[in-house]
Amino acid sequence: MKHRIVVLGAGYAGAYVAGTLARRLSPADTEITVVNAGPDFVQRLRLHQLAAGQEIEAPKLTDVFVGTGIRLRLARVTAVDPERQVVTVADADSGGELGYDTLLYALGSHVADQGVLGVAEHAFHVTSRPAALRLRDRLDSLGRKGEGGSVLVVGDGLTGIETATEIAESRPGLSVTLVARGELGVTLSAGARGHLRRACDRLGITVLEHTSVVAVEATRVRCADGTALASDATVWTAGFAVNAIAAVGGLEVTEDGRIVVDRIMRSVSHPNVYAVGDSAYAIGDNGRRLPMSCASAGYTGMQATAAIVGHLTGRQIPNTKLEYLGNHISLGRRDGILQMIDDEGQAKPKYVGGRKAARIKAGILKMSLWTTSHPTFGLPKRKRRLAAAPDAAADKRLAA
Repeated sequence: MKHRIVVLGAGYAGAYVAGTLARRLSPADTEITVVNAGPDFVQRLRLHQLAAGQEIEAPKLTDVFVGTGIRLRLARVTAVDPERQVVTVADADSGGELGYDTLLYALGSHVADQGVLGVAEHAFHVTSRPAALRLRDRLDSLGRKGEGGSVLVVGDGLTGIETATEIAESRPGLSVTLVARGELGVTLSAGARGHLRRACDRLGITVLEHTSVVAVEATRVRCADGTALASDATVWTAGFAVNAIAAVGGLEVTEDGRIVVDRIMRSVSHPNVYAVGDSAYAIGDNGRRLPMSCASAGYTGMQATAAIVGHLTGRQIPNTKLEYLGNHISLGRRDGILQMIDDEGQAKPKYVGGRKAARIKAGILKMSLWTTSHPTFGLPKRKRRLAAAPDAAADKRLAA
């Protein structure tokens, strides 16, 4: 009987691991099923660009996985039962349960309202493709009025900075304000902070520092000091959260719901469950928690892949790198910041800024898409053909 591998989520981490496992494991011995709510591979790192009005490629997962033998199930995951080793899903028709022998949990994260009133009802965000398109429609409507409009971006993390600068550059007719809880770019080096401020000035972005938002309304936000800020479109980028599915299912999780894993990305409570990307609480080689990021998705994905392959083939499981080297921040299409960090998680004094940093970020995005959407890379052509049409190949062998 084939070993059943079920992968939950086809983002950067899930799609990469599924494709790599299909390359490295024999289809005669394993069966890989990927469960994903939507039919497309979403470049989450570029959703702020999509919201700003740019066209961002979203390859069909059927095309991404062609030739791998991977089974794609378009459905929403509603529950995980690690004791019975089943996943409950719901799709357009009905749903049901999927049994597994090995589970890879890669459901990622979504926007976190941080308990602030009105975020769910009135704020926009860029953590999913539908949400980014909804924001783009809103920005389009403001532009059609011919009188401009005000856009308020709440949150000065990487997503907030990239969203504010992208909108300001792509839509100069709009007034963009970036609301920071503390000092703008506090995690950056002094030089990089200066570069960021100059970029905001160049793009006409108003920066409000040391400002806490306590409520979001249809046409304004209210702040902790009692002031109100007018807003035609409020974009919430003040943090991310994970789905409660793992916690409800009984897996050991942190207070924020991330699955606690060991060095090889295996759940500490259920050894046949692996977690990668934003869903995993993993400790890096420097002894610090890996942050939610595409880089962490890549490193945790590589380690989980090596562990699963080693477990199923009897090979020694290597420890792949688990590190976080720095932040790549786009400031529109022609500017950016590359900030390296040390083993203590602190910004190094030197940074790269301007067009060079923008080109590096663009290269990283291009490579992330290419590696994820080419899971058959390195697979012999003959094996790809057999995986793409196993029934036809079997018929030919029988006829011969």
